[in-house]
Amino acid sequence: MRRRVWGTAVTLALLSAAVAVPAPVPVPVAVTEAEAASPARDRPLPLERLFDNTAVSDDARPGEADFDGSGRSLSAQNLTAAGWTPGRSLTVQGARLTWPRRAPGEPDNVRADGQSVRVRGRGDALAFLVAGTGGGEVSGTGTVRYANGSRSSYRLTASDWRGGPLATKAVALPHINTPGGQLAEKARLYVVTVPLARGREVASVELPRHGDLHVFALSVRSDTVGWTGSWAASTSGHPAVGPWTDRTLRLVVHTSAGGPRVRIRLDNTFAAAPVRIGSATVAVQASGASPRSAPVPLSFRGSPGTELPAGAQEFSDPLSFDVPPDANLLVSFHLPGTVAAAPVHSMALQQSYVSVPGDHAADGTPDAYTSTIANWPLLTGVDVAGGPGSVVLLGDSITDGDKSTPSGNRRWPNVLAARLQNQSAVPRYGVLNHGISANRVVTDVYPGDGVSTSTGGVSALHRLDRDVLAQTSARTAVVFQGVNDVRWGASAEQVVAGLREIADRAHARGLRVLVATIVPCEGEARCTAAADAQRSAVNSWIRSSSVFDGVLDFDAVLRDPARPARMLPAYDSGDHLHPGDAGLAALAESVDLTLL
Repeated sequence: MRRRVWGTAVTLALLSAAVAVPAPVPVPVAVTEAEAASPARDRPLPLERLFDNTAVSDDARPGEADFDGSGRSLSAQNLTAAGWTPGRSLTVQGARLTWPRRAPGEPDNVRADGQSVRVRGRGDALAFLVAGTGGGEVSGTGTVRYANGSRSSYRLTASDWRGGPLATKAVALPHINTPGGQLAEKARLYVVTVPLARGREVASVELPRHGDLHVFALSVRSDTVGWTGSWAASTSGHPAVGPWTDRTLRLVVHTSAGGPRVRIRLDNTFAAAPVRIGSATVAVQASGASPRSAPVPLSFRGSPGTELPAGAQEFSDPLSFDVPPDANLLVSFHLPGTVAAAPVHSMALQQSYVSVPGDHAADGTPDAYTSTIANWPLLTGVDVAGGPGSVVLLGDSITDGDKSTPSGNRRWPNVLAARLQNQSAVPRYGVLNHGISANRVVTDVYPGDGVSTSTGGVSALHRLDRDVLAQTSARTAVVFQGVNDVRWGASAEQVVAGLREIADRAHARGLRVLVATIVPCEGEARCTAAADAQRSAVNSWIRSSSVFDGVLDFDAVLRDPARPARMLPAYDSGDHLHPGDAGLAALAESVDLTLL
């Protein structure tokens, strides 16, 4: 793979109370006579026809299920409390999956053993709702068959339902059922995606062969053709908020690309319970909480509101609405229930608003919005119709904009987006800022579960699928991380291994992947000589490696030529770790757009 390094003119190439469990409504599955007469492996069948294991039990009847061969099972009451009810459609990582429409004690998953599953659709990935029961990661290789007769292989890995990482789980449940009582430990379920051959229609999927790999659902994740990501923010943690009861949030976000239609994305990441959205609107900001004109209602599958199950997300329906580029929007949504903790992006560097009690999403005046917040709860994306796709910036506090002017939109991703919009030599890509302050490449700062004051996010490796690979029309990923790893004792070898894994996983999805060198920070308390030696070793590898499609030498942009271990004083915000507005602008201006 060709790799080029650009220095000061850096080039960005394509750049548990009991809960009643509702009984599911039986749904007959149509099966042809040929299917009924054929073995499952000879002819594809719907997944539910292949269920051969029972994972879910009622708390009062735990002996009716045996998920792992030792009598342990998932709690139906816990699933209901999380919003994962039988037959419920769930969107996770952009994929629509259906929790099995089965009563507790009925078969609800399949142990992967080469079964042929009928699946239809075109998209960029297959999504599996899975868990392993082998005491560790379980994996195997399967086959995708396409309607044109071709096929491709995939490797599916499932983390363990009792000991797998909480940072990557779709949902965690508070206890495990056993015939002898409940175990006070968390049960985990995971959504895993694997790449598909783009443009081909899937006809069937052959599962791997591993009896400890359990599949509850699978689907084709549709391409996001016709949409460009204009704004995004990563969920950095799940802290206590408010509490908000019957309140409306009015969040201020800044677009990159514009378009004639809009949709928003709400995420209940890391949560244990559903969140109800009563209504939602969008407007262009005039100032503060004041819209330029009356807010326009959004809908969700035709309804004014929606419920976000724990760990799931929801996109609003496409809305005809002229979204200007490089402008502030007001996204308002009513929370009719009580929200005491929420998934947030903690460092918004933007003042947003909370109303007095009531649904004020459609208010054309700011009067009801009497208090402010400095984070972005629940909202993770704004997409616009059309456009050439998006560039995703995976970073830490420097990308997040720490020490830039609050409410000034002077983060280096903002400056880069403005440059793209104000030229015609290359496509005007959307720019999606997935920086998280304090984030690291290889270590979780927030553990990925529970209410916590820690909002440094799960590691870049653990959030890559959600924050890069599942982003709307992602074309290029730019990785600018590592300084927090070396500041907190990680070795250059650990950071390099993490960066290499990010590149490999993103390349497998067809993304172009660029990497930035780590900028100097001498003078900051944790930027010791030992840390700088590790930083320099990572940068040496970055400059000489052929793993990435291009290198952005941000170190060369910001360093002081007289003292290369420190930032040029003109670019230093004063804390010696974060560049100020001038330094952030220098990073963005150093990008040569002509190779986009």
